[in-house]
Amino acid sequence: MTAEPTPLLQVSGLRKTYPGDRTPVVAVDDLSFALRPGGALGIVGESGSGKTTTARMLVGLERPDHGEILVQGTPLAARTRGRAARLARAKAVQIVFQDPYLSLDARLSIGETVDGVLRLHGAPSGAARADRVRELLAQVGLGDREAAALPRQLSGGQRQRAAIARALAVEPAVLVLDEAVSALDVSVQAQVLNLLSDIRRDTGIGLVFVSHDLAVVRYVCDEALVMYRGRTVEHQPVADLLAAPRHPYTRLLLASVPRPGWNPEAIGEQRRELAAADALVR
Repeated sequence: MTAEPTPLLQVSGLRKTYPGDRTPVVAVDDLSFALRPGGALGIVGESGSGKTTTARMLVGLERPDHGEILVQGTPLAARTRGRAARLARAKAVQIVFQDPYLSLDARLSIGETVDGVLRLHGAPSGAARADRVRELLAQVGLGDREAAALPRQLSGGQRQRAAIARALAVEPAVLVLDEAVSALDVSVQAQVLNLLSDIRRDTGIGLVFVSHDLAVVRYVCDEALVMYRGRTVEHQPVADLLAAPRHPYTRLLLASVPRPGWNPEAIGEQRRELAAADALVR
């Protein structure tokens, strides 16, 4: 019998709370999942579901109260001290945010930004590093003109491609994308999603795609995990989840997508009923 490969990413029992007026606010509660090598997992939910907090814990921007994160079987330290530890964590998991304009240095050209990451992670200097910058930018469909440009001189789609190139520069095991296409036009969304699919196929990188948009998740992911008020309410292959959603919240998400015959009032009533039922359980 062939042994199961070690999950690329293993998350077990993550919990995160924040101070509240009277009691702590539970943002993520007992979250567990595994991502296989080369896999793509969508984490789906509306605002307040806990999905962005999850993304931030995966990359070390938030510390979980409880739980463990393993990348290729190695625990990610909840607190990193020293340059070597920070670089190791960055190499394990990288993130692409919703708005690349805020995460790219406005003073540096795109080529300089990518070069800086390579230099920080010990890439050789000179022609070899310059070639690697061009290779990374070409991988995301950017050329010499875009390499010389400042972020403000590029379109939103080009900036997002540049952010992806910067993340790929460290050759991470896992790439987390937090609403990475939600601010883009539909046609540009499709270009970036195709790009991510190609990168996943060519490199074997694992993707964690955080989104409120089930259509986007269907396009790029194998599995989907649905979060509601910090908890996992459903985790299935994407095709199965869309064809036969098991949880009322998942069905509500699907029903909320505008289409012919769409009834916002009925959806609002379903939302109130779900909130009331959830309050009774809690």
